[in-house]
Amino acid sequence: MILQALCDYYRRQEEELPPPGFGREEIAFLIVLDKSGCFFDIDDYRDDRKKGSRAKSFTVPQRVKKSVNIAANLLWGTPDYVLGIAKGNDGEDDQKKAKRAHQAHTAFIQRIHDFFPNPVEDEGIKSVLAFLAKGDFNCILNHRLGPDLIQSIKPLSFRLEGDLELICQREIVYHKITDRGKSEEGIHGRCLVTGKKDVIARLHPSVKGVYGVPRGADIFSFNFPAACSHGKVPKDRGMNAPVGEYAAFAYTTALNYLLRADSRQKLLVGEDTFVFWAEKPDTTEQLFADWLQPDPDDPERGTIAVEALCKAPQAGVRPFEDDYTRFFVLGLAPNNARLAVRLWHVNTVRELAANIRQHFDDLAIVRSPRDLEYLPLWRLLVATAAQSKSENIPPLLAGETLRAILAGTPYPQTLLAAALQRIRAEQGAVNYVRAALIKAVLVRNARFSLAKQEVDVSLDLQNPNIGYRLGRLFAVLERAQELASPGLNATIRDRFYGAASATPVTAFPYLLNKLAPHHLNKLTAGQKIWLENLIGQILEAVTQFPPHLNLDDQGRFAIGYYHQRQEFFTKKSSDNQTTDQGAPDHD
Repeated sequence: MILQALCDYYRRQEEELPPPGFGREEIAFLIVLDKSGCFFDIDDYRDDRKKGSRAKSFTVPQRVKKSVNIAANLLWGTPDYVLGIAKGNDGEDDQKKAKRAHQAHTAFIQRIHDFFPNPVEDEGIKSVLAFLAKGDFNCILNHRLGPDLIQSIKPLSFRLEGDLELICQREIVYHKITDRGKSEEGIHGRCLVTGKKDVIARLHPSVKGVYGVPRGADIFSFNFPAACSHGKVPKDRGMNAPVGEYAAFAYTTALNYLLRADSRQKLLVGEDTFVFWAEKPDTTEQLFADWLQPDPDDPERGTIAVEALCKAPQAGVRPFEDDYTRFFVLGLAPNNARLAVRLWHVNTVRELAANIRQHFDDLAIVRSPRDLEYLPLWRLLVATAAQSKSENIPPLLAGETLRAILAGTPYPQTLLAAALQRIRAEQGAVNYVRAALIKAVLVRNARFSLAKQEVDVSLDLQNPNIGYRLGRLFAVLERAQELASPGLNATIRDRFYGAASATPVTAFPYLLNKLAPHHLNKLTAGQKIWLENLIGQILEAVTQFPPHLNLDDQGRFAIGYYHQRQEFFTKKSSDNQTTDQGAPDHD
C-alpha cells in the first residue's frame, strides 16, 4: 500500500520528476569543454547563502548503488572519480587515497565506454572522452575555482561550450539509458506493486533525506539468510518481495522528492521524519504543510490557514466537507541500515479536516493575547522534552501523537505523562502550551470513555474533581505568598509543586496550617478576606487530602492551577474591577 501510493504520486508528478533511469542530484561545479575536448571554464553552482553546503539540483543519470566499493556514475561524480585527484598527497593514508582515486577514475572512463562504444558520434560525449584521454588537469587546478572544486564533497559534471544543458542530459544519453533499461537482462516476474510483468529489481535505489541516515537507506532489503523465505537466498535479494524496476524507481524517486531538503511536505520531529501527500492535487497539502511546518519567512501563514479551517463552519464555508480525496502520511525513522516505518496513515481530506479541527478544539484553553491560538505539532512535542529541544522528544511519541490527531483517536497516555514529568522537573512550570496539551488529553479521554467532560476552557468554579480543586488551592496559596512578599525569586511552587500534585497529604497540611497564616497576616484586610473566602470555597468539596493522585488527576491539578492563575491576571469588566494585586477593591 505504501509503495503503491508512492508510485501513484510519481505518476502524478511525472512532469516535475526525472524519467526512469535518471535522478536529481546537487551539482556544485560544471567543467565547460569545447568541441575538441579542451578545457574552457568552470561554472560554479554552489549556494553562497549556505556556505557551499548546498548546490543547484540537476537531472542526471541515476546514481549507482554502492557502499564502499568502487562504482562510477555516468558522466558525473565526485572529483576523485571524474579527475582521479584525491584530497591530500602526503603520507601512507594519502597514498591509499591516491591509488583508490586512480581506480575510481579508471572506472569512470570505463563506464562511459560501456554506454558509448566506438565509434562515438555525439560531439558532447566525444569532447568528454577526449578531455579525459589527455589526462592533464592542471588547467583545472590553476583555475581560480580549482582548489574549491578539488575539495568539494559535492559532485561535478560537464557542459559543452555554447550549450545550456549538461552533456549527461543530451538526447543520446537519454535514449541510451532508456534502451538499456528495456533490454536489460534479469529475472522477470510479476511486480507486487503494479501487478504487471517486469524485470524484478535486485537492488532498490537508496532513500535519502531521513534524519540520522545521511548516506541513505532502504525501506526493505534481504541481505542474510534469516531474512529470506520460500527458498530464496541473499544473492536473489529482491526476489523475496518482487518489485519491478519501474516501481522501484518510481517509489524511491517520489519519496526522495518528498524528502528533499527544501520540501514543504516534510516534517522532522525528534528522530522521526514525516512526509505527506494527496492522491491528486489538493489544497490540503498546503494547509497541512503550513500547520506542521510553518514557513520561517512567513510564520503567520500557518496560523491563518488553520484558523480558516477551524472557523469555516461558523462562516458558512465548507471547503473540505465534500472532498473525498485520499490523504497519506508516512513517518520514517533510522533503524541500522534500513528505515523503520513509524507511521502510515490513510484518510480522506474530509475526515482529516474534521479531525484536525477537533484537535484544535480540544487544545483550546484560556490564554494570554500574546499566546499563539493554534499551536503547531512541534510546539506541543518540545513542551514534553528536556530543555525544550526536539532531539529530546521521547522516542515513538511523535508518531503516536500525530496518528491520534489524524485519526481522531485518544492521545497516547505517554503524552500526558511526559508533560507532567517536565512540569515537575521544572518546578511547576505549567505554561500555556503544556496546559493546552494536558487539557486536550483529558478532554479526549473523557469523550472516548463516555464520561462527563470535567475540564473546561477556563476556570470552572463548580468542578468537583479533587485534583482540579487542589490545583486551584495551590494557586491561591502561591498568590497569597506573592502578595505578602512581592519580588520573591522563588515561591512555594518551586519547593512544593511536585509533592502537592502527586501526594497532596504530604504538602497541603503544612501549607495551610503553617505557611498560609503567616502570609495572610501580612496582607491588607481586603486582600486577606478575599483570599480566605476563596480558600474556603475551594475546600467546601474537599473532605480530606488524598495520599496520592493518579495520572489523570495530576493533569487536572495542573489545569486547575493554570486556570486559577489565569483568572488572577485576567482583566475584569468595569463593574468588577480588580486591583493590580488581583484582589477586589475594598473601601
